[in-house]
Order: sequence, then C-alpha cells, then structure tokens
Amino acid sequence: MSTMFKEFKEFIARGNVVDLAVGIVIGASFGKIVTSFVNDILMPPIGALFGKVDFSNLFIDLSGQHHPTVAAAKAAGAATINYGLFLNTIIDFLIVAFAIFLLIQQVNRMRRQPAPAPSTKECPYCSTNIPIPAKRCPNCTSQLS
Repeated sequence: MSTMFKEFKEFIARGNVVDLAVGIVIGASFGKIVTSFVNDILMPPIGALFGKVDFSNLFIDLSGQHHPTVAAAKAAGAATINYGLFLNTIIDFLIVAFAIFLLIQQVNRMRRQPAPAPSTKECPYCSTNIPIPAKRCPNCTSQLS
C-alpha cells in the first residue's frame, strides 16, 4: 500500500499534472467570464437590434399554454424548447473556441525555431553535396574556390 501511495505522490508531483490542474481552474474561470460577456454585454445590444428581444427567454412551450418566461414555464412544469439559451451557448462556445485558437496560434509561433544553417553545398562540377568548408570535391576531385 505504501508503494502505491508513493507512486501516486510522484504522479501528482509531476509538472504536467499540476499544469493540467491549473489549466482546468483557469479554463473554468475563463468560461464564466465568457458566459457573462455573452449574456450581459453581447446579447442585450443584439436583442435591442431585433426589437428588444431577450434571447434567454426565447422558447417554444410544448404544453400548449402561454408562459411569459422560461422561468415561469419551468415553474409550471411545462416542457419547453429553449432555443434562445441554445443560441447564447453557441455564441459562448464560438468565443471560447476563437480564444483557444488565438492562444494555440501564439504558442505555435513561439515554438517555431529558425531552420538550421545548411552544412553542405553543391559541387559546381559534379552536383554532389559536399561539406561547406571543403576546398576540393571528394567525388570529382575538382578544386573549389
């Protein structure tokens, strides 16, 4: 049992596991920020453009009764299709996906390393690859400048 605890402790202490845990916590917080941005900042002006529509209250009441809001329909136990909340969630997802795309794009740019300098050149006489500092081609024995 003690070896299993030791192995678990080593697993947790690895940097990539800690990095993953930090990433999950930051990702959850970022998701809350994006959700608030979509619901509180982005959707109200869009709703105003469409005639003061509150997207979070766009729904189809399957019970046949009329309820003024999704909350009222849920309180009455009515089955609803909440397409307004679904639209908010799609916009939320697109913003998060775009932010992740930008982040990965920047990480890939930082990882790119310049191409290594060439270590060979082509012999002008026989077209074989030879080391750059060579003074004579080892294949055709031509004198190089």
